[in-house]
Amino acid sequence: MIIHDDFNAAIPVHPGEILLEELIERKWTQKHLAELIGRPMQLISNIINGHAGISAETALDFADVFGTSAQFWMNLDSNYRLSIARRKRLKTA
Repeated sequence: MIIHDDFNAAIPVHPGEILLEELIERKWTQKHLAELIGRPMQLISNIINGHAGISAETALDFADVFGTSAQFWMNLDSNYRLSIARRKRLKTA
C-alpha cells in the first residue's frame, strides 16, 4: 500500500529565508547574530543564501537567541529538504 502526503508547499521555503526575515524584523546584522551564537558569520550567510541547512547544533543556537524551539528550526529545514526530494522524485517518475 502506498500512502501519499497530499500536503506539498507550492514553493519550498528554505529556512534561510525565515532567518533573514527574523534578522530584518529585529534589525540585526548577520555579523551580530554570528557573534551572539559564537559561530562564523559565513555560516549565517550560507544559511541565508540557501547554501547550508540547519544542523541540530545551529537549531539550538537559534532557539536560544530567538526565543523559539530548536524543533521549529529543525522542522523548517526537514520540511524544505523533503519538499525538494519530492519534487526531484516527481520529475524522474
